[in-house]
Amino acid sequence: MPDTSQLRETLKKYFGFTSFRPLQEEIIRDTLAGKDVFAVLPTGGGKSLCFQLPALVQPGLTVVISPLIALMKDQVDALQAAGVAATFLNSSLAGDESRQRLRGLHNAEYRLLYVAPERLLLSGFLEDLKRWNVRRFAIDEAHCISEWGHDFRPEYRQINSLRGIFPHVPLMALTATATERVRADIIEQLHLREPACYTASFNRPSLTYRISAKSGAYEQILDFIRARKGESGIIYCQARKTAENLASKLNADNIRAAAYHAGMETDERSRSQEAFLRDEVRVVCATIAFGMGINKPNVRFVIHHDLPKNIEGYYQETGRAGRDGLPSECLLLFSPGDRVKYSRFIDEMTNPRERDVARAQLEQIVHYAECATCRRAYLLNYFGEQYNGSRRREEADGERKHETTQSSADSTSCNACDNCLSPRQTFDGTVAAQKFLSCVYRIREKSGFGVGVQHIVEVLCGAETERIRKWEHHTLSTYNIGNEHTRSEWAAIGRELVREGLLRQDASQFNIIEITNEGRAFLKTRRKITLTRAVAAPEQATKHRAGEISCDELLFDKLRALRKRLADERAVPSYIIFSDVSLRQIARHYPQDEASFSRISGVGEKKLREFGALFMEEVTAHLQSNARQIFADDLPDEPAPPPRTSLNDTARETMHFFRQGKTVEQIAAIRGLKEGTIYSHLEDAIRAGEKIELERLVNTKGQGEIAAAFKRHGFGNLTGAVESLGGRYSHGQLRVYRAASQFAAP
Repeated sequence: MPDTSQLRETLKKYFGFTSFRPLQEEIIRDTLAGKDVFAVLPTGGGKSLCFQLPALVQPGLTVVISPLIALMKDQVDALQAAGVAATFLNSSLAGDESRQRLRGLHNAEYRLLYVAPERLLLSGFLEDLKRWNVRRFAIDEAHCISEWGHDFRPEYRQINSLRGIFPHVPLMALTATATERVRADIIEQLHLREPACYTASFNRPSLTYRISAKSGAYEQILDFIRARKGESGIIYCQARKTAENLASKLNADNIRAAAYHAGMETDERSRSQEAFLRDEVRVVCATIAFGMGINKPNVRFVIHHDLPKNIEGYYQETGRAGRDGLPSECLLLFSPGDRVKYSRFIDEMTNPRERDVARAQLEQIVHYAECATCRRAYLLNYFGEQYNGSRRREEADGERKHETTQSSADSTSCNACDNCLSPRQTFDGTVAAQKFLSCVYRIREKSGFGVGVQHIVEVLCGAETERIRKWEHHTLSTYNIGNEHTRSEWAAIGRELVREGLLRQDASQFNIIEITNEGRAFLKTRRKITLTRAVAAPEQATKHRAGEISCDELLFDKLRALRKRLADERAVPSYIIFSDVSLRQIARHYPQDEASFSRISGVGEKKLREFGALFMEEVTAHLQSNARQIFADDLPDEPAPPPRTSLNDTARETMHFFRQGKTVEQIAAIRGLKEGTIYSHLEDAIRAGEKIELERLVNTKGQGEIAAAFKRHGFGNLTGAVESLGGRYSHGQLRVYRAASQFAAP
């Protein structure tokens, strides 16, 4: 098996990176050892590399099963641009082209083959596979095989016969979005044998989450986009007509946009997608038919014009922003009317099981939209992960989740969602809660059955409906006692009382509301309760750019124009040439020789040969008429540290072992944690004022090298500093050094 240096050499040669992202190396080693692997890595977390790099260091063919034609072409284009022998077979190819690729496969010319599940199990194709020395199967978007997944595809079920046909070929299943139930189902459906399971953090530290009340949706969207000049984004809509109308209006307002939905002709959809990938349009207005597997790394925003149907879909759709790790934004326009509309659709479902699941999912996404706590913590909790708000955003990028933190979701602050950045107004909701709960109680007492939130709201507001008259609810003492709030406000209060545990909502019984034991105790004790004002529409959504790579913006624009010209000449998307991260690093460091240019993230051997001279010429030409810029975050003389943090119990336990003289490796082994997690505990300890002997972690020479790297890249660009050091020091060592530079023990 290749050693670490060989793996890193291949990583740099073909992909231009000097270090692995969290969990990548472990996954790669397990698949090279012939093990089945199941990996849940976030969108943009480097899933593809987990099977692409093994294909380069081990002879034979890696077969990648992918659900979308666009994804296959996209990844193969990127691989070929990096010098990797890869191809795909699908229905988009003409007969001659398919035959030519098949000949290449028979001659062992390729290392990677992308196919759709429908083609995979054709009898003739299976016979070919048996002759092509297949070393592994990689099933991408593996959640599609599970009925419990948000994007179940029946054709994926036939993949489960692979184990019987190729009993000795290891399988790798990968997905970005899966609850614990879906994960277990994937393993069972694919017949994975004692798989090595990896689950990275679901946290997307580059994303800022915002919810705004929908109020003049088009003007809200237009203001949002105009405030982000030149940036690309996706607007998700539930209706095809809405997507078309939005695109038409944006074009009329001089914002290049295209529509995308399942009702369009295939060629028309392909044109919209290709135009977006090549930066010929800035915005795609799409239904959920768009996006799975679209590898456009510089999507800077995702807007949901309508309420998503479930949290899994919302998480995956927002995950299409910021895949390159640069700050990006997610805006959801929320209207309680969307909930009512979807409830009616759900009521019309004929399958009781599907109806119950849909109701539960709808309530979960509504609770997310209306909650007053940290949005990030809510999302992570949904996927079974607890967010530790004391950690900085750049480091929450994939530690294995073995550790249980002490903080609760309600007490965390990510500083990257609307609720954390601008906490909503609260009010004394004691009387309102008493009225709502009393109304629920009186209706049950009089009629002997429960009702849903809307009926309770109608009683409180004194509505004159047929059901109220039929059930004589107008005679109740709680009828028409709620004129201090609007109907939408009462509905929001009811849903918040469900979140507070005073009420229970039964999705299997048409969302009937019942009082819990805690709710009964509340009515008896009349204790005070604080409620939160509903989500409001801000005057203008603000930008959040923490983590942005500062650079010469004029040079960056010139480099983007050069990238676009080169991409058009080759008929590929711009990011196939270089990512925005690469361009921003070039526009920051001004490389003018091959040695310095090769240190830019994403520059491998082939791209250095093919594009290096052109981009260095652009840098040289720019410097002839413009001064070289020096950036304020390059390592200030007196760095201003962020506020000190408190130390939780699990970090204190790590400090206990560290004071005994144990190394990071020993502590990790004792506690059953990753070394990166131990480093984060030590960093937290420094930030909390604990004294750490830095020399035990990084020797004097290493400290000098790390200081120089931070001087070049700035404290804010941790990944850039790590990569510039050629992988000699870990993310954890640099985090500890940075904390030690910013904080002095009292």
